[in-house]
Amino acid sequence: MSSNEELIRRLYDGFNKRDIEAVLAELADDVAWANGMEGTHVHGRDAVRDYWTFQWSVIDPAVKPLSVACGEGGVAIVEVHQVVRDLQGQILLDEVIHHSFRIKDARVLRFDIVGASELKNVAH
Repeated sequence: MSSNEELIRRLYDGFNKRDIEAVLAELADDVAWANGMEGTHVHGRDAVRDYWTFQWSVIDPAVKPLSVACGEGGVAIVEVHQVVRDLQGQILLDEVIHHSFRIKDARVLRFDIVGASELKNVAH
């Protein structure tokens, strides 16, 4: 397993455990991070923290990496199974999508959602 794949797997593990600080430590200071709820990006670690804090106050997402393909130039494409529940545990969304990470010097510079995700259509 490559160091970039290990990094990516740590990110998903930390996200699913709601360990914000562990995940933020893996991001570049000026990271660009996809805001799947709005279809935009947030910029910087503090903005990612604020985004996740809000997201977890209205929905309960879990994202499991199914495969990780690390390519040239620090780009990795991850196929993920995303299940989003409301705060009472009802499934709102169950989909397989792709994420893209740009990594440099063992830090995530950019995270994107590749293709369509229904997350922005989930009521929040």
